[in-house]
Amino acid sequence: MTLLLQSKREITKFQIMVEIAAHQPNVRQSEVAQALGITPQAVSEYLKELTNRGFVYSDGRVRYKVTAKGIEWITENAFSLRRYTRFILDEVVSQVAVWTAIADEPLQAGAKVFLYMQSGLLYASRTHETGATGKVITDVPKGKDVGVTNLKGIIELPDVKIVVGKIPRVHHGGSTAVNYQLLKKLAEDKNFIVAIGVESLIALKNIKIDADAMFGAKDAVVEAAWHGVSSFAVCVDDELHLLLKRLETEGLEYELHDLKI
Repeated sequence: MTLLLQSKREITKFQIMVEIAAHQPNVRQSEVAQALGITPQAVSEYLKELTNRGFVYSDGRVRYKVTAKGIEWITENAFSLRRYTRFILDEVVSQVAVWTAIADEPLQAGAKVFLYMQSGLLYASRTHETGATGKVITDVPKGKDVGVTNLKGIIELPDVKIVVGKIPRVHHGGSTAVNYQLLKKLAEDKNFIVAIGVESLIALKNIKIDADAMFGAKDAVVEAAWHGVSSFAVCVDDELHLLLKRLETEGLEYELHDLKI
């Protein structure tokens, strides 16, 4: 369990920080107290502690803002909660949930199947033996979606490789200052390519590649990795730290290349 949930005081402070961040700069103690269902006195006590820790700043008019240090603390705990939620969904709920797979052959209701991942998708088969099994809930022809229950074992994922290419923003040359020979080499045989920034999108188009994702690309890279899909992310330099921090927070390894000429 994430450490945040082991302390009622910590989770309350986290909720207070989220309320302030969501409504700053014009947020009062009474408003936070009403939103969380606690007393203004309790909010005042927590805010003193948060201010002393450098997480919250007050301008002296009983109005509060979250500091950069506070945002970092919120982010770390939010990702911790996400990992815990993923554990609940993957390890606990999976025992009673219905999962969706693609039948790689005709299947009958109640049949025991083996489960495997291919190109980021879950497949069910009677003959493709793996360490993960389940039971299908309906008759289904080959190639159709089917519900699977009673999941047991571990669904093995292929080794994931994330390659990141950094290119400059437009005021530093943008797509005109890209090492296209290296870009082409890095993009070879990549099944999932994302662009972060317009300059990245144009750079890929210049080598006849349409990015698989641009909006939400950072999340897409992480989601792909969870499904065993390797990716190539072309990222403008001033967005790079956010992408790398996200990958590091999720425990994902990456290979970084500077694509500027």
